[in-house]
Amino acid sequence: MRGRAKPPAAPLPQRDGIDPVRLRLPEDPDGAWPTVRDHLLARFADAIGARRVDAMLAEGRFVSVRGPVSAEDPYAAGRYIWFHRDFAPEEPVPFPVGVVHRDEHLVVADKPHFLATTPRGRHITETAVARLRRELGLPALQPAHRLDRLTAGLVLFVVRPGERGAYQTMFRDRLVRKEYEAVAPYDPARAFPRTVRSRIVKERGVVAAREEPGEPNSESRIELLEHREGLGRYRLLPATGRTHQLRVHMNGLGLPIVHDPLYPVVEAEGAPDDFSRPLQLLARVLEFTDPVTGEPRRFESGLRLSAWPDR
Repeated sequence: MRGRAKPPAAPLPQRDGIDPVRLRLPEDPDGAWPTVRDHLLARFADAIGARRVDAMLAEGRFVSVRGPVSAEDPYAAGRYIWFHRDFAPEEPVPFPVGVVHRDEHLVVADKPHFLATTPRGRHITETAVARLRRELGLPALQPAHRLDRLTAGLVLFVVRPGERGAYQTMFRDRLVRKEYEAVAPYDPARAFPRTVRSRIVKERGVVAAREEPGEPNSESRIELLEHREGLGRYRLLPATGRTHQLRVHMNGLGLPIVHDPLYPVVEAEGAPDDFSRPLQLLARVLEFTDPVTGEPRRFESGLRLSAWPDR
């Protein structure tokens, strides 16, 4: 059975570091869409309104490989159409994205707190990948993995799209040594180092993950590096990668990471970010054998946690 042909290259450039949306017009067995406009109205009118769809058509915002699509264009299943979404205003994250390393294969970035790695939800242009594409002039740049929006530190981006799979597989197969640093309460009754294993469950639509009885699906090694004035500086070594794993494990020990808005108590959802209170969690080290070049790689963040300023 022959596979679907590869889509043509987008006729629209990126906007603010974001690729245009690509549509492939589906089959229309009932003849419900005589024109492309009919399909676009059926698809998008509830989301953005019929007026906005018509305005975008009039402005030439919907584009095929032959140029702008008009409201009268006859419907043709399998045709590709591209357009740029209207981005809602976003609050700028007032911290730069540092570049720890750059070569022909990789960009290793120091992502600041509060900046999402990739576009999602209400964070689109204020993301690390969009910023780096604009600032470095690398429109094909793609992340090999994700780092939680509230966590700062190292994120690996791939320069060449054809090599992305190799780096993603490396993370999937747990061939990357990751080292984090956190500031959390110090409890002299807690002995370290220790390995925490538990079952973590994250439900869609629920912001916080939880631990529950059952077969463990997560593992973290936790080491106390130093302590003072009721706080400890910890090295966290995750063996698995469950959502919020390190935050959940520290909270489960009764040592929630400083300024965590979810653990132990979920703060008001949708509240503006307080940039003066960043989560005290940092992805400090990435270490691996490069799957493309075969060379050993080790990268260390240049960021510091504000609750331990003289580190």
